[in-house]
Amino acid sequence: MLASTYPAQTRFALRAGVTCLTTPAGAVLLNPPRNVKLTGLGAGALQALKTLNQGPATAAEMSTAAAGDDITALMRKLTDGGWLAVTVRDGGRDLYSIRPFAEPAPRPGAALPTWSATLSKFAVLHRDAQGFVLEHPRAWCDLRIHDPRLLALLDGPMAADSPVPAAVKSQFMADLQWCGFLVDGDEEEHEFATRSWNAPDLWFHRRSTLGARTVTWDDFGPTRWADGRFPELPARRTPFAADPIALARPDLAALRDADPTLTAALEDRVSTRAFDDAAPITAAQLGELLFRSARTREDGSRPYPSGGGAYELEVYPVISNVAGLDNGMYHYDSTDHALRLVAAADAPAVQKLLKSTSATLAGGAEPQVLLLVSARAGRVMWSYEQVAYANILKHVGVFMQTVYLTATAMHLGVVAQGFSDTTAFATATGIDELEECNVGSIIVGSPAR
Repeated sequence: MLASTYPAQTRFALRAGVTCLTTPAGAVLLNPPRNVKLTGLGAGALQALKTLNQGPATAAEMSTAAAGDDITALMRKLTDGGWLAVTVRDGGRDLYSIRPFAEPAPRPGAALPTWSATLSKFAVLHRDAQGFVLEHPRAWCDLRIHDPRLLALLDGPMAADSPVPAAVKSQFMADLQWCGFLVDGDEEEHEFATRSWNAPDLWFHRRSTLGARTVTWDDFGPTRWADGRFPELPARRTPFAADPIALARPDLAALRDADPTLTAALEDRVSTRAFDDAAPITAAQLGELLFRSARTREDGSRPYPSGGGAYELEVYPVISNVAGLDNGMYHYDSTDHALRLVAAADAPAVQKLLKSTSATLAGGAEPQVLLLVSARAGRVMWSYEQVAYANILKHVGVFMQTVYLTATAMHLGVVAQGFSDTTAFATATGIDELEECNVGSIIVGSPAR
């Protein structure tokens, strides 16, 4: 029996979310949308299932409940089907737990991992409220490590200095292989598909989407988990202390008639990397661009969509060449349609932000206007679980397209950056990154002729 390979104290339990319904004729395992019927069960097997329904049990306890009936086939079916969580115990203490969330991979066999086996580059070890957990974006389970002595074994099967008993060490390494956390040497570097991904990107992709790990809306999506526990962040950001600089407001009715068509704006949109610094963008043009793409309307909405109406994005124009405005880093107050100075142009952090654009512009030129986009993350995270940051990045994307199309209609040049200096942003604004962080960067100005 599979249970015989584990220490006798090992406990088996129905995995989280699984319900087992027993009848005199058999049993049904439910874990929506998946369910399995178990037929042809003897009285002993049914009693073993009833024991599992009552909570975690050892193999001996289930055998006792089965009154001597052989439940080897049942245990293997439950384990191989991913219906059971396994908590390996020895010496009266929990060592580690296998927590399935999908159907397990076939066991690789009785052979232990080879000497070249190593932890996959995609494996992520972190702590949560329950302790250490080892995850892999492509695995079928999580592995919770209860005993910190096992952490040394993650360095490889040859970690001989671990005080864990040899039998437990071997079983742990075999389970790491079965669960999908070990690879043979540097095999992940030989294929483009695995070489091209890195751990943060793949983990983020899996953690922010529905799939094998997440099949229900429990703790996922717009759960409003903070409601009643924490106050919701106000829709409007607290204004900076500097006096507001009012910006020009365009005549939207006139623009409806004068603007190019949507098709023209879409087809004419390009990324501009060379600008006319002799005839830079004007304060009036910047005001129009911000009004048309980023202002807060009377109903609280903005010209671009935002999941849940969060509108967590803020815009910080860093001005280095705008006719009619002094240089410096400003915050755009989207409610008042005004700028407020945040940091002086010669502040080291502001200079660092401008220098980060040198790889984007032709000849390493300095931008006329650098629009830094930040997120008051709590506006989204108050309601959303797991998908909050992914939604923020989607909002950045739709905002960037709005700026692109508006700038195209205005005959301005624009180019978005795929990066920015988040540390310099935090230094320049004096804002805690966990409260508001830089998530986007767009350069605008008058295009070179």
